[in-house]
Amino acid sequence: MHEIGLVEEVIEIVRQRTGDAPIRRVVLEVGALAAVLPDAMRFAFEVCREGTPLAGAILDLVETPGLARCRACGAEVRLDRPFGRCTCGNADLDWMSGEELRIREVEVG
Repeated sequence: MHEIGLVEEVIEIVRQRTGDAPIRRVVLEVGALAAVLPDAMRFAFEVCREGTPLAGAILDLVETPGLARCRACGAEVRLDRPFGRCTCGNADLDWMSGEELRIREVEVG
């Protein structure tokens, strides 16, 4: 479960930026194509936050959709998985979004 490693990195980044201030909430932007399971991410956060300034923090996940551009016709294609096909029939897509994993907001206090 790679979500534990991801959460450990998030906690480390938050601690580097906020020191030992107590954290109330962390908002993560997670792309639909980032190969992250939201339930596994929440579970990992609950486990990894203990014993840190994030011990009582809430994790909010904001999912961003996968979006690609068709290399044949230029149309935008919404992706729910890491592959897809344009309405023109082409499967050669240039990913534009959906792979993100970024800290969007941290609430201190």
